[in-house]
Parts: sequence; C-alpha cells; structure tokens
Amino acid sequence: MSTPEARKDDVEHPGQDGSPEAGHARSARQQNRTPILMARQLEKTVDSGSGRITILNALDLEIHAGESVAIVGSSGAGKSTLLALLAGLDTLTRGELALFGTSLSSLDEDGRARLRSGQVGFVFQNFQLLPTLTALENVLLPLELSDSDVDTQQASQWLARVGLEARVQHLPKQLSGGEQQRVAIARAFVTHPALVFADEPTGNLDRATGDRVADLLFTLNRESGTTLVVVTHDPQLAARCDRTLTLDEGRLHERINPHGSSHAPDGADRR
Repeated sequence: MSTPEARKDDVEHPGQDGSPEAGHARSARQQNRTPILMARQLEKTVDSGSGRITILNALDLEIHAGESVAIVGSSGAGKSTLLALLAGLDTLTRGELALFGTSLSSLDEDGRARLRSGQVGFVFQNFQLLPTLTALENVLLPLELSDSDVDTQQASQWLARVGLEARVQHLPKQLSGGEQQRVAIARAFVTHPALVFADEPTGNLDRATGDRVADLLFTLNRESGTTLVVVTHDPQLAARCDRTLTLDEGRLHERINPHGSSHAPDGADRR
C-alpha cells in the first residue's frame, strides 16, 4: 500500500494561479481512475429509545481527484453524517470506506487525523473559527497542526486572496458572517489540500453574501484543482458542482450537472 506521502503526491494540486500548466495537471488527474474517496455498502446506524435507526443503508460511492460533488437531500436525510464518515470524523457501522486509498476502518482516531493532516480542508456552516485567535492565527492553525512549515506570509497571502488583507489582525467577533466564512475558506486551502469538504458553506449567509462566498469557493477550487465535496440545501450551489448526489432513505441517486463532466460512482442510481 502506498505511503501517505505518495498518496499526497498523487492527488496534491500544484499551480495556484489558474495557469495552463495547472489546467493540464488537473485534466491528467481527472483521467486517473483511482478514486480519492470510495465507499462500498456503507451503513450507519444509531440506537434510540425506540430501537435502532438506519441513517445510511448499503451506500456505494466513488469520488475522483479533481471532481466537485454536491450532496443534497431533505433535512434529516443524513447528509452531514455522510460527510463526517467520508472525512473520518465519525465511524461507520458496516461496510468499507477508503480515503486516499487507505481503509478508514483500519485506523484509530489519531490515525485518521494524521491521514487528514495537510491533505483535507474543511468549511463549515457556522465557520468554526477559534474566537480568541485573529484571522491570521486561524488560517495558520492547519499549518501548525500538520507537517507543513508554519509560514505567516503564506497565510497572509491566502487572506489577501479572499479579500481580507485589511482584516489580518481582527478577531472573529469583529468580522461579518461573510468575512468569517472567507477566513474559513482561506484556512481550508492554506495547506494546498487534495480534498476540501464544505458543509452548508452558505447556510448562515444571506443570498447576496452567500453567492459571493460560493464564487470564491469555486474559484479557488478551480484554480487549485482540489477535489470538492459540498453538502448543501441550495440547488443553485449544487448545480455548480460536476455531480449532484441526492441522499434519500439512506441511498444516493446521482445527477450529472450539464456544465461539467465527471465519472459516475459504482452503485449510484442515475436520475
């Protein structure tokens, strides 16, 4: 089995400026049929006072490097649960789940954290910024927790890229909701991750601010060639991804969005 470093080389995305070279690199990655994420017969159940509840049932999924994929579904369908499983933040009940070619079931919590370190970024609905840290310190945090060099200039450059060069020393409470989410996006991309998970990234924002944040998220994702998995209730946001996967009664149904081309996951129903 390949080492984490080798896997990162396979999926890491050079070129942050949208150059032709970066575009060619992304095309080559999309032709690589090895999935960056793979689930087989994934099942998640929880115990309740009235018995066992099945949230996800015999779910199959493949996501390849360079894709953008939206996961949609009604409230309570299990979208955030699925995202947490795919990211190794939660554990499955049955089935197989692999991230970067490594079985998550074979790793303990620390092992899953090491696998994510420097390779996976997150953008959450409620921003998840540490309130006592400045914008710059929040963006630096993933670098400090990974094997990456702690580069203040690099973090500052990412804040500039999201239009917050004048907010570097501001605390989260001194920022608007849209500004806090832009800090979160800079934090997600600062390590040049292979994969970014976004859980309702515009859910706490008004439509105009949400549209600007979405524009920024997809622009950075396109320029970086990062694989993007978005959980959302917003059909307009989902339509910007290459594929939309609808979670219904614990299973996924797929729609290829007209503007993009991508590969269908084995076992997903097409609609």
